Amino acid sequence: MIQGDQESIVYGCIKDSNSLSGGSDRRRVNREAVLALPSADEWPFLCRDMFAVPTIKMKQSQYQTDVIHFGASYRAVEYEWNHWIQKFEELLQSMYWVSATVHLETELSGTHSFTWEAAGLYHEPGCGDMQVRCEWTQEGRVSM
Repeated sequence: MIQGDQESIVYGCIKDSNSLSGGSDRRRVNREAVLALPSADEWPFLCRDMFAVPTIKMKQSQYQTDVIHFGASYRAVEYEWNHWIQKFEELLQSMYWVSATVHLETELSGTHSFTWEAAGLYHEPGCGDMQVRCEWTQEGRVSM
């Protein structure tokens, strides 16, 4: 790494309950939301290539939770973090989910974790304002 370059790692997952009705339809909507992301985005990047989505047809008995995981390496994304979060929340707005977690690992300020939890049983796409709870943790400290 070139001196002065600051690498940031962003990773996490979006979880949806498989025990709720319409499992394959919910998976299809979520898959389409991720696949609608561009393959390369304006800075800071939030693109479909960083996501792994489950197949639409799964045996329900094997899974209780559908997990869409993601990860990417950036150059100092923490300086554009509000923009990245805004794009991530726009994605969440178009999906079914129960919770979502994003971890941000930075060279200068450590690791931060952000958690969104649906106020009810789950978030439904296009239902208006997201009712979520966000947490921020930094190396053992928790702030809300």
